[in-house]
Amino acid sequence: MASMFFFGTFSTPLQGFSQTKAKTSSNSSASCPPMACWIKSSLGSSQSALFRNGLSLESENFNGVLFKSRSLSVYARAATEKSLYDFTVKDIDAKDVPLSKFKGKVLLIVNVASRCGLTSSNYSELSHLYEKYKTQGFEILAFPCNQFGGQEPGSNGEIKQFACTRFKAEFPIFDKVDVNGPSTAPVYQFLKSSAGGFLGDIIKWNFEKFLVDKNGKVVERYPPTTSPFQIENLRYYIDKVK
Repeated sequence: MASMFFFGTFSTPLQGFSQTKAKTSSNSSASCPPMACWIKSSLGSSQSALFRNGLSLESENFNGVLFKSRSLSVYARAATEKSLYDFTVKDIDAKDVPLSKFKGKVLLIVNVASRCGLTSSNYSELSHLYEKYKTQGFEILAFPCNQFGGQEPGSNGEIKQFACTRFKAEFPIFDKVDVNGPSTAPVYQFLKSSAGGFLGDIIKWNFEKFLVDKNGKVVERYPPTTSPFQIENLRYYIDKVK
């Protein structure tokens, strides 16, 4: 597919992410705009996918910004030749888990945090969905991440206790990972390369969601503010025959 030009208004529904000037050169975390601070803290370096693909953040605002990169297309990318089953990850108890063990199931993969404004609603709804569909070939895979506002600072043990005690989470929770930047976990490199978002590959915030079908392919990607209850295609993919 040829590179495309996209003109539009940059906006995001996340609290505090109103239209703002993005100055990556600011040296003060207290004074820099929320989006600029987030980009600096979550992406880690100018070698991230965002900067490699030519998006300048020095403009006065995001209105009318020109996106000239295939990877910054608003359309989902074609799935890679790999599937999710090619990866092995560590669970929250540091044990290796081949994701092939979930073969034949519909998966909802979420980067979670314990101190986010979205935490309570997402964990509650995820637990409800899991209870409803877990016997019908559905799994939720939760990956803690501390890259967004430092909202998952605890140890694996503390994260596990929080999720399982406060929200009665029974779905698998894995080792804390990076989802953006140079240390991105391989499984998240796969997820993002399979389904790009509005800013390309980058994960925007806590509780971004990927829906994976029974063949280990990413079929949908949802922004952080999409609640688990709003995932309309879940029932379709659970019922769908391979």
